[in-house]
Amino acid sequence: MIERKKKKRPNTINNYESHLRNHILPFAGDRLPASLRRRDSMAFIDHLLEKPSLRSARTVVQIFKTWRILIHYMTDEDIPLPANIVSRIELPEIDDSGVALTPDEVAAAAVAMREIEPRYEVLVWIGACAGLRVGEALGLTRSRVDWQEDLLHVQEQRQRGKAAPLKTKASYATLPVDHFLIERLTAHVACFSEPEPITQEAARKRRARGHVEPMDEDLIVTNRYGKPVQSSDFNGKWRRVVARAGLPEGTRFHDLKGFYTTTLGGPGQHDPKTVQVLSRHARFTETWDTYARPPRAAEGLHVTAFGDAFRSMSFVSLRCGGVTTRSTNESWI
Repeated sequence: MIERKKKKRPNTINNYESHLRNHILPFAGDRLPASLRRRDSMAFIDHLLEKPSLRSARTVVQIFKTWRILIHYMTDEDIPLPANIVSRIELPEIDDSGVALTPDEVAAAAVAMREIEPRYEVLVWIGACAGLRVGEALGLTRSRVDWQEDLLHVQEQRQRGKAAPLKTKASYATLPVDHFLIERLTAHVACFSEPEPITQEAARKRRARGHVEPMDEDLIVTNRYGKPVQSSDFNGKWRRVVARAGLPEGTRFHDLKGFYTTTLGGPGQHDPKTVQVLSRHARFTETWDTYARPPRAAEGLHVTAFGDAFRSMSFVSLRCGGVTTRSTNESWI
């Protein structure tokens, strides 16, 4: 079944394999396909809902979809199965509305991330002020930032530390951003362009085990060793951020993209079609229902909504070697 899905994105293939290994095969055991019944599909849903490790209805539904793909695959291969094993199965309802974040909550998330892992703070600003998904933010490189023109060239993402294509064709973009974000990126690069220093003893141990220094991949954000950030590492720290910042339970990094779209669409900011363009949604309904390569008409556009949202707030500015509290009329840099 996995072999037939090779044209899918690597992350999707990894999800299929994980679902099979961790949930489907343990549930099905050694049962023969011909012994499966529709009630087994319903029992599988109940089984997943009872697992404390599965925290969301969305995850349960995604695992069941893999189960359904497996059943359809066996049917296509002429393996005898009773009819309608996976049809009309009641699935948990998914709430796709997300969490509507305020500027105060986004700033609180940035502060919390600075306390937990300062190297990852800028990811919060990238998500909130450019609408990049977490993989896109982890894949952003210094050479794909036009520092003078306030543009981001969104061309790839990172999955499990490896470069990967973006989610859709509409995800590829040359994206105008608020200069406020460029200031945050500039401060970050000034402080975190190199791996964290280590002691002489640690360096000696590295040499003894044949350690090879990581190749510079030009990434804006790396871990403390100078390597690409693993999504599992970031996701663990994001959950701590949600708790420390007092954000609503279940707040996802993707909710920063919702904040981005909502802020762009605020009164007097940008017209709805421009919001769609900046949000990189192929369909206009996607912009408003849940959250295109920007056309030439977007060139020359200056985005200021995010500086307006955050600049009036008292905030602790990033400084190499420490932090400095600014007053409301000081520059962020």
